[in-house]
Amino acid sequence: MSESTVEKHDFGAEVGRLLDLVVHALYSEREIFLRELVANAADATDRRRFEALTQAELAPPEGAKVRIEANKAARTLTITDDGIGMSHDEMMQNLGTIARSGTKAFGDALSNAKAEDRPSLIGQFGVGFYSAFMVADLVEVTSRKAGTSEAWLWSSEGRGQFTMAHSERAEAGTTIVLHLKSDADEYLEPMRIETVVRKWADHITIPVMVAQEGEAEDSKANEGTALWRKSKSEISEEEYAEFYRHVAHAWDKPWATIHWRAEGAIEFSALLFIPGMKPFDAVEQERVSKLRLHVRRMFITDEAELLPAWLRFVQGVVDTEDLPLNVSREMLQATPVLTKIRKAVTNRVITELKTRSKDAEEYAKFWGNFGAVLKEGVWEDNDHRADLAPLLRFASSTVTGLVSLPEYVERMKDGQEAIYYLAGDSAETLAHSAQLEGFRARGVEVLLLEDSIDAFWPERLPEFEGKKIVSVTQGEADLSKIEAPALEGEVADTEALLSALKTALGELVSDVRTTDRLVESAVVLAAKAGPDLQMQRLMKRAGRANFGAAPVLEINPRHKLVAGLVARLAGGGSVEEPAHMLFDLARLQDGDLPKDPAGFARRVESALLSGF
Repeated sequence: MSESTVEKHDFGAEVGRLLDLVVHALYSEREIFLRELVANAADATDRRRFEALTQAELAPPEGAKVRIEANKAARTLTITDDGIGMSHDEMMQNLGTIARSGTKAFGDALSNAKAEDRPSLIGQFGVGFYSAFMVADLVEVTSRKAGTSEAWLWSSEGRGQFTMAHSERAEAGTTIVLHLKSDADEYLEPMRIETVVRKWADHITIPVMVAQEGEAEDSKANEGTALWRKSKSEISEEEYAEFYRHVAHAWDKPWATIHWRAEGAIEFSALLFIPGMKPFDAVEQERVSKLRLHVRRMFITDEAELLPAWLRFVQGVVDTEDLPLNVSREMLQATPVLTKIRKAVTNRVITELKTRSKDAEEYAKFWGNFGAVLKEGVWEDNDHRADLAPLLRFASSTVTGLVSLPEYVERMKDGQEAIYYLAGDSAETLAHSAQLEGFRARGVEVLLLEDSIDAFWPERLPEFEGKKIVSVTQGEADLSKIEAPALEGEVADTEALLSALKTALGELVSDVRTTDRLVESAVVLAAKAGPDLQMQRLMKRAGRANFGAAPVLEINPRHKLVAGLVARLAGGGSVEEPAHMLFDLARLQDGDLPKDPAGFARRVESALLSGF
């Protein structure tokens, strides 16, 4: 074409600054450009279909699609669609003015249209289009408006100017040709293109076809079915399961499927899954939700933190109409729309758990997989702590299976004023702990907590239904109001022994006292104040050797061993060695090593020898 037929124009707005922002700051991943262009192409096709509702002659051809073709020899990447196309003036407006959105203007014009007639518009043919300059040093757009015979070519190197010229196109639609930069070779590979499309645009309804080098037939890169936008009655259980496996990269079946559409001030569709199997790193994995955020069927990010960390095991998709497609991750964190979506999605998952928890057997499967993660919410989420408390489940010292806090409260003994628990590394081991003897004698149930988080969350949930939640190792359990069977053995006068034991142990203990918590054992440890013994053990394992005060040594005044020590002390004997043996025995009972293993071994040897 001659020089005189080419129109030269300057971009509207502050093109230098804005283009630099788009190319270097707006998108954190370079491959996003393909998502934006595919979104625009799919949107144009939806738009043409909508126009055809009133103008049948504008209907797109049968089998309308988006086609992507790489040409290694020419170093070009071409994206072609059968959409509505653009006229000369529309190309000037939509491509010649940075941040102007043809789709947004079209959406505004649809405000009076019936909901069922509105296409689900994906992209905003505005800022997103300019992401092409992240990989291309020249972009050419040929477009023919549906219902017209005239085509135009828009061309720019992204440096402040663009050109417009007459062109040729056999049918309506748009073709974008990217002349790739020297460092963008990866986008000349069909396999790489398919991977990007599958990642970012797998579920848009327009087929996205990728030309294969040396092959006559193109390959379809997207699944093309936004399952979450369908009615639940249209979807089979197997379809749900297949989609779950796709988004979760899993092989099991979901334990729960949550599918709904929210309407009102904020509109969105959601299809969520609670896995049926525990991942290898359910607790230690990165503490962030990876729920996928879509905008008008187009994948935006899985880093929007749509659910709190304590629901990070939930997989799936949330798709909204109320966010712009090209919203950045930084903008997402401060968007009020997303805040409302997060609240709604979190509440919906909690409601599902409440409903499913009524089936004890099924809920036990969930709890075994993700109970430890859910407990994190009690520790860190003040807004939902009260909702989560009834969902907690625990092993018990008195019944088989899992127990809830409401069930525990219903079974509390007359005179019992608190909910008691014992935390440790294994519920099976805890069930035989000396800490439980006094409770077992009185028929008082104790919850057995075996997850690491169990050492923390009770601090934030100090009571339930007006009942304090108390660790039995804190030595604060008042069992005097609870009827107990007569205990064997006379109560020894331990006043002098308590003083002698405390002197012998020195800084190893903060106090020595008698207790009614023991029946068969001679001694037990209790926390002086603050964190219970399990919390202290965890902190010390983490390297905080001085965490917490020295424990209290509690002795059973009815035990024969205690009576013997009382007699020994009264006869002028020393209790120095027995004091350290008792202290180490108490540590062993709680799963700890003796404070001085070698010294403990010598004392045991000496005691055995003296008995022969």
